[in-house]
Amino acid sequence: MKIRQAQFAGKFYPSDKTELQNLISKIRDTEIDLIKLNLARNKIIGGIVPHAGYIYSAYQAVHFFEILKASEQQLDTFVIINPNHTGYGEAINLDTNDAWETPLGINIIDTELNDLLNFPKSEIAHKYEHSGEVMLPLLQYFLNYDFKILPITIGEQTYYNAQLIASQLRMASLKLKRKICIIASTDFSHYVSPEEGKRQDKKAIDEILNLNPEKLIKTVSKNRISMCGYGPVATLLEYANSLNDKAKAELLKYGNSGEVYPSAEVVDYASFLIYETQGKTF
Repeated sequence: MKIRQAQFAGKFYPSDKTELQNLISKIRDTEIDLIKLNLARNKIIGGIVPHAGYIYSAYQAVHFFEILKASEQQLDTFVIINPNHTGYGEAINLDTNDAWETPLGINIIDTELNDLLNFPKSEIAHKYEHSGEVMLPLLQYFLNYDFKILPITIGEQTYYNAQLIASQLRMASLKLKRKICIIASTDFSHYVSPEEGKRQDKKAIDEILNLNPEKLIKTVSKNRISMCGYGPVATLLEYANSLNDKAKAELLKYGNSGEVYPSAEVVDYASFLIYETQGKTF
């Protein structure tokens, strides 16, 4: 079995298993009273989650994962879609590995689903990319059942590519009868004042809440919003819209790195839940 070893343990999150568990637990306990657990009664389509170091962004990220846990929804595969920060690989890349490993364990890649998607595979596109990897320890910490993963990295964040990935995921998951959940990995404005970041991010957040993937991409481009994963987010929104007209988006928490270490220039983080407005049917 070909396993991708964790590249960012000890950098974006602790490399020691106990230290990692304790950090996530501490952040979760800090946030628990603010988490919208009432949303767990809905059918979860996916989430938008930040990917910075846990000491900065996990205060937003745990909101999604705690709701996912509370939903008791048993999902087969988590499709982790992230932007390509390194420039390695092509416009869209699947991974060549059979599994990914973190200090919390190993998760198998859903090779059946992987093989039904008509995208090139690249080991290097994923090997040095942090924005997909940092999602996995959080999934492993919060979920107490076996699940598979499907990493997708996007180098060209266009609406066309968002449509392409969403449609192929829809067809492949239906063919295999897979219960999937899409995690769109992104941070929001980078290295701006808290006031400027909030002003800029609101424009993107409004389009997310309206489930408008095409307008999200146009808004980010027009306003030069330094949101690094708008392509993965647009893909999730496109996929949600393809299911039915019951999809909704909820902002779970918004914040910035200056709340941890005060600074005149910060990076902004937000987490969202994308869900179907109905009670549990799973």
